[in-house]
Amino acid sequence: MSRVWEFNYWAKELCIYWHLSMANPVAYGRIPYKGVVILDNFTFQSPTKIIFGKDTEHQVGNEVRAHGSKVLLHYGGGSIKKTGLYDRVVQSLRGAGVKFIELAGVQPNPRLSLVHEGIELCRKENVDLILAVGGGSTIDSAKAIALGVPYDGNVWDFFEGKADADKALPVGVVLTLPAAGSEASDSCVITNEEGWLKRGYGNQLNRPVFAIMNPELTYTLPPYQTACGAADIMAHIMERYFTNTRDVDFTDLLSEATLKTIIKHVPIVLEDPENYESRAQIMWAGTIAHNDLLSTGRVGDWASHQIEHELSGIYDVAHGAGLAVVFPAWMKYVYHHDIPRFTQFAVRVWNVEQDFFNPGKTALDGILHLESFFRSIGLPVRLDELGVPSDRLEEMANKTKTGNDGKVGNFVKLTHADVLKILELAK
Repeated sequence: MSRVWEFNYWAKELCIYWHLSMANPVAYGRIPYKGVVILDNFTFQSPTKIIFGKDTEHQVGNEVRAHGSKVLLHYGGGSIKKTGLYDRVVQSLRGAGVKFIELAGVQPNPRLSLVHEGIELCRKENVDLILAVGGGSTIDSAKAIALGVPYDGNVWDFFEGKADADKALPVGVVLTLPAAGSEASDSCVITNEEGWLKRGYGNQLNRPVFAIMNPELTYTLPPYQTACGAADIMAHIMERYFTNTRDVDFTDLLSEATLKTIIKHVPIVLEDPENYESRAQIMWAGTIAHNDLLSTGRVGDWASHQIEHELSGIYDVAHGAGLAVVFPAWMKYVYHHDIPRFTQFAVRVWNVEQDFFNPGKTALDGILHLESFFRSIGLPVRLDELGVPSDRLEEMANKTKTGNDGKVGNFVKLTHADVLKILELAK
């Protein structure tokens, strides 16, 4: 970003803030927000066995063997064969006496049609476990297959909220892309080609029984995938960070530390892709970001994820890239709801100098620093940079998944009109 462009961009954004704050001093932080919600009761369970470090993929056969003798090996394209990972996994499975069948072809934003194919294959072959070798899309596809095998109806019922799973096949993971955090989370997201609807489903049964995480497996990731993964990880943290729950200092600090870890180490690996130390920091941060440790005692938002799901569902853009566009726009739209929290985000995460007499300006500075960081690592921050035309914003707003009250999000309950305005801010 040139210095002239950066100066003009920031000047424009600050002018927008000034006009809005003068028009609505209560909303824009010149009068403090007074919401009070105390730390929530919680139950935290994270049963996934993490096997972390160099050469750990060689242990996969023994890990699978602990759960059965026949596995579905599930993966995407040919990258795991080009890197030799496929051969190492197969050798380990055979060495442990594990039989396997294969289902390749997982795409980014994994498809329901392949999930149905996997369900039928697992039933036919009497599979004991599904082994996902890949990133979040492969893991989510494996989770959906695992849910569908013992279920008499259509697995899509779970994603539409028509049913709740009470059993599933176990899933194991060999992680190749730190981003989605699906290797230890209770969630999975699938795209239905009929209507191009992208929907998520959360259930404790979704948590993999083990996850093998070797940072060396991420050395060959292209820079754009690395950057998209970073945005995805940061979004998982920020969805939890922006909460109406008070007295959550401990998880605030954990969240801030995890964000700062990504901010520090992603530029390093973009310059030096085989920096093991930084790859390891990013990989572990990606798991912590989404295994629900950072959720304890607080209610997260998740509006930005729901809005982005329709963006990637329709246009098939990388989820992290879509989040890099949507999240700052959401922030600009809602930050007046809790100026102190956004000010804390700016000061603690981005080291913004606090303006004690105008905290709203400090809050906005933090949002602009986030946008600037995304741009610095090669990500888009506007819909037009993704090639998304303005004439489909209404469709995306209409498709955004809402709760029983017809609204989306928890930090601020957003109506259809609010979602449309956020998308317009993201243009």
